[in-house]
Amino acid sequence: MLRRAAAAAVVLAGVLAPTVVLADDGTTVGNDPGCRGSLLSVTVCASDSSGTGSGPGPKAKSVGKRGSGGSSAPAPKCTYEKADPQPPAENLAWDGKTPKDGAIYRVWCEGGRVGVTFVPNGAAGPAAPTIDPELVARRAVDSMRLVGPKVASPRTAGRYVVGMPMWMWVTPSTSSYGPATAKATAGGVTVTATAKVSTLRWDMGDGTTVTCHGPGTPYSADQGKTLSPDCGHRYQRSAQGQPDGRYKGTATATWTVEWTAPALNDGGTFTETRETAFGVRVGEVQVLN
Repeated sequence: MLRRAAAAAVVLAGVLAPTVVLADDGTTVGNDPGCRGSLLSVTVCASDSSGTGSGPGPKAKSVGKRGSGGSSAPAPKCTYEKADPQPPAENLAWDGKTPKDGAIYRVWCEGGRVGVTFVPNGAAGPAAPTIDPELVARRAVDSMRLVGPKVASPRTAGRYVVGMPMWMWVTPSTSSYGPATAKATAGGVTVTATAKVSTLRWDMGDGTTVTCHGPGTPYSADQGKTLSPDCGHRYQRSAQGQPDGRYKGTATATWTVEWTAPALNDGGTFTETRETAFGVRVGEVQVLN
């Protein structure tokens, strides 16, 4: 499997055509009856217009924030070179294989991505034209329609107190927190991608930030004035003088996407971010949550 440094990819020439999405119950979001998925595990069908693969595919408007509005673009090309000398046996690039099974190749791709991949003995080799699997994975992520965190606290209507613990949390959902899974296919290459929020970064609007590694714990009255066990903040100054009497904050979710392309013995990770704005009214009154 290709071990990526700075999200390297194994690719050669190819073109991704527009995508369509369909559900298991037969509901057609696009217009290709040969592609099926589900509302939580979406299959993105794409065709390879480079002349390789299975031939022309469906024509439909592309979906997702990164959709190109129906236009296609050439996938980047890569150059492969057999590593000499070969890396030691303990190198992760071998992925459990040995020199008896094949060899390790270095990979340089247009756009600056680099990495290594294992090529088994007797295989056609990396010169066979393929689609960039990471680009296919990104198409799969587009179909997930990921959104910013659903901020439950601080509440818009809440009034918070200077120096008192404030608990922060979000309401998890498939599209706002994950995990979300999708498949995409192009040029005979099928990629499965799974996305989940790995961190939440809260810009509190008072010049401080808080990084949380989970959705946070909901507050209940029996918690009294205790600190949140995993995601909280204390404001040291009131919001008096701030626009609308509120601190303007932003919750930014970092999504970690893990993807695999079994046919290419390839896989990797990349990240995406989504954010949500919130406001916090902070005063001197003795009111908590």
